[in-house]
Amino acid sequence: MSIRPYRDIIRRKSRQIYVGDVPVGGDAPISVQSMTNTLTSDAKATIKQIQALEEAGADIVRVSCPDEESTRALKEIVRETRVPIIADIHFHYKRGIEAAEAGAACLRINPGNIGSADRVRDVVKAAVDYNCSMRIGVNAGSLERELLEKYGEPCPEAMVESALNHARILEDNDFFNFKISVKASDVFLSVAAYQGLADACDYPLHLGITEAGGLFSGTVKSSIGLGMMLWSGIGDTIRVSLSADPVEEVKAGYEILKSLGLRRRGVTIISCPSCARQAFPVIKTVEALEERLAHIQTPLTLSIIGCVVNGPGEARETDIGLTGGGKGNHMVYLSGMTDHKINTDGMVDHIVDLVEAKAAELEAANAVDDQALIRKA
Repeated sequence: MSIRPYRDIIRRKSRQIYVGDVPVGGDAPISVQSMTNTLTSDAKATIKQIQALEEAGADIVRVSCPDEESTRALKEIVRETRVPIIADIHFHYKRGIEAAEAGAACLRINPGNIGSADRVRDVVKAAVDYNCSMRIGVNAGSLERELLEKYGEPCPEAMVESALNHARILEDNDFFNFKISVKASDVFLSVAAYQGLADACDYPLHLGITEAGGLFSGTVKSSIGLGMMLWSGIGDTIRVSLSADPVEEVKAGYEILKSLGLRRRGVTIISCPSCARQAFPVIKTVEALEERLAHIQTPLTLSIIGCVVNGPGEARETDIGLTGGGKGNHMVYLSGMTDHKINTDGMVDHIVDLVEAKAAELEAANAVDDQALIRKA
């Protein structure tokens, strides 16, 4: 029996589109999305939330546009934010046209739901005129009646058929600048639907387990579902759908990608669960460090281990390491090597200083490399 290399993720080959200036599909990094939960018509509140999502690292943000007041506010929202904005459109084709005119980078729309062929053509024309991509978004909870009658219940085959039917409408209008999602709240249904869709087309796929639940349960559920698909090479952009602050969706999305080695952003903390051997309060230390290092975007690794059983081994593999020692004296490792000791008092402040210094060093090195590439080009 052959065994697949344990770190070998071979991504599905998909065509590439752009959402604003963010490439999706092809060899582009898997992007992380979230969605605002403010009233889009309240431009000030929506802008504030998008800016918080930008700070957390969101690559793309979706806003709902259910009415004309929302699409009117969209122009200001796009102007005052940096990330590409997706306008979420349901049923009313005029909202799609208005959103494209207002500067949306992408329309989340199901062309089969917006009426006549003329209306679809009008939306496609607006998308082309304003350089706007689209996402076809199929949900198990809102499948077309004829498909439910055909299959008897939401199932992977029905979801794939729905997605391809919608795609065909855009293709018939000579429009191919779109990605597709087939989401369900059931992990197995979602995964099977995405697997079927991945085999049936080469469009980029937006992954998600819809209505996954609250912060804890939804993160676990999404991690299982998205992890299964991402490990098998499926997925070009993701959203972790949580009944929580949208910023938490972005954090969870990055942690999922980081755990699979598909994206790196910020400090990855490797820490033990703590036990009777711990020489300092591991849990409180990690909680403090997560909060105080949240602002760092430069990828680096930090190990926080309470004793010498696993500490030295983990520290050898991280940029900075801390291993608990006797009598309140703990060993600090830099680039995998023992460097100096520190006592418990002031330990968190010291580690924060070390991480910030290392991040600045890496940023400077990256800037030099970038300049060298520019000169070479």
